[in-house]
Amino acid sequence: CELRRLQSIYWLETVIDDHEKQKSSSHVGSNDGSMDRGNWTNKTEYMLSMIGYAVGLGNVWRFPYLAYKNGGGAFLIPYFIMLAVAGIPIFFMESSLGQFCSQGPVNVWRILPIFQGVGVAMVVVSTLVGIYYNVIIAYSLYYLFASFQFPLPWSDCFDWSNTNCSLTPRGSCFTIMYRPFVFVPPSLVTLQRSSGLDETGPVVWHLALCLLLGWLLVAAALYKGIQSSGKVVYFTATFPYVVLLILLIRGLTLEGARDGIEFYIGSKSNLTKLVWRDAATQIFYSLSLAGGGVTALSSYNKFHNNVFKDALTVCLTNCGTSLFAGFAIFSILGHMAHVYGKPVSEVAQAGFGLAFIAYPDALSKLPISPLWSILFFFMLLTLGLDSQFAGIEVLSTCLVDAFPETLKSKRSIISMGICSILFLLGLPCVTQAGIYWVTLMDQFCAGFVILFVALLELVGIFYIYGGNRFIKDIEMMIGTRHSIFWLWWRACWFFISPAIITMILVWSWLTFRPPSYGTVQYPAWGVALGWCMITFCLIWIPLVAVWKIFHAQGNPWKRLCAVCSPVEGWGPYLDVHRGERYADGGQVDGKNSVQLPEHNHYQMSKQPNTPLTP
Repeated sequence: CELRRLQSIYWLETVIDDHEKQKSSSHVGSNDGSMDRGNWTNKTEYMLSMIGYAVGLGNVWRFPYLAYKNGGGAFLIPYFIMLAVAGIPIFFMESSLGQFCSQGPVNVWRILPIFQGVGVAMVVVSTLVGIYYNVIIAYSLYYLFASFQFPLPWSDCFDWSNTNCSLTPRGSCFTIMYRPFVFVPPSLVTLQRSSGLDETGPVVWHLALCLLLGWLLVAAALYKGIQSSGKVVYFTATFPYVVLLILLIRGLTLEGARDGIEFYIGSKSNLTKLVWRDAATQIFYSLSLAGGGVTALSSYNKFHNNVFKDALTVCLTNCGTSLFAGFAIFSILGHMAHVYGKPVSEVAQAGFGLAFIAYPDALSKLPISPLWSILFFFMLLTLGLDSQFAGIEVLSTCLVDAFPETLKSKRSIISMGICSILFLLGLPCVTQAGIYWVTLMDQFCAGFVILFVALLELVGIFYIYGGNRFIKDIEMMIGTRHSIFWLWWRACWFFISPAIITMILVWSWLTFRPPSYGTVQYPAWGVALGWCMITFCLIWIPLVAVWKIFHAQGNPWKRLCAVCSPVEGWGPYLDVHRGERYADGGQVDGKNSVQLPEHNHYQMSKQPNTPLTP
């Protein structure tokens, strides 16, 4: 009897100990998160990071010009339609996928191994975009530093400028030239600019230093991953809205502001100028879809976070910011047109020209012009940094997910290493031909590749993995919804969104024109290099697919079926979230999934009554 009593006590202690170990490995208190991988400290940090990623430089310099170019206020009709049928559905899909399995854009494709090359393509795109995007941040830093003087160096042709100096726009750039060894005013698009891509020239040292500073800022913010960047975005994600509001209020008080707003989105709207393709591409690029950032950031969410509400909030905030920024931009451009005595159409420019030529020139005409210039370029800096944080987080997340045991504790080293390598790769973009490289990479890397990747995402998840199955996965996180709720999303995911992306791809292909910068045409080898960049991004999709099929087991048909099905252990990262649908876990993240303890509570009530042998 004494032996039986001691055995029972020992068994109970073992059961309790095993249960506590299993509980600690599957939960983080009541936080519904992963202790191993990490989660956002709170919901605010996630939302600010996601909004900062989506709201970038394109909201300030691309949308206002597109709205003016394509019918003004009438442009909002196709813009918001494309937001509803393509932007929000794809954003909802990507954020749901990342949150469900708590993995980055590569490992998330354990849902469909044959498509894992899609995740690799996202990483390659994020790498190439990160290289040239930080060059734009360097431009903003240089302009910011140059703004701390009065008068602003680009406001006039001073006595140290030569006879080529001109304050009137010629083509898409201002032809301002300067003597060497004198402080160089930052008209970056022409500053020490060579005649074309063929003439590389030396590295422009002051831009290289600004590029280095930009990467140091990114590395410092990502030193501890989302735990550090989540604190930085409290400022970088909110400050641009303060500046835009200040610029809008100041712009509305200027003479000629009404003319600028009329050209932007006022009574001069023209329904005959609507271009649906521009509306669709702007929605797509503005939300940063198919770049891996949405999936990476949402993968650090708690499992039961309301991902649908978050996706809706981020998308609407992004589009509202674009619209709001247009008023701030064109109110001051209207004043500039009034000062020059020209129509707004002759001073408004697109892309780099709007942000680094037209608008700075307009600010130089205001009283206390250095103040407005400092605010504007500091706003551009924060907008760029937010988006860059997420882009680099894609790379570090994928590395940590691929080698969790080795790299999990080395976040700071990974961030510093990535930033150092990308700084070196970005040096050609700060040579005298740098602006040509930036334009080339922007047109090719952020075009066909992203559209094609998004199309494959939709096809893979909703036609191979199964749309109904994916919807059930989402309901495990946000709760069951009525079938009517899913009616719209089914229509978009299965038909409308793929059709729109396909049409944009075909139309872009048919209307493709070689890139140019102003009046400077790119050489044939430059265009060929652009297509090589596209090939380098997409080649991983078939290569990984072939590799997966080659390493599968069985005959060709069985191999194909195997790589078109989720891997063993696919599902929520933590066992506590797997439920009945994923109860037969298998493996999660390359490790054995957390299983139920050998003796559960039911067994505890029964086991002591069962004879035990010594």
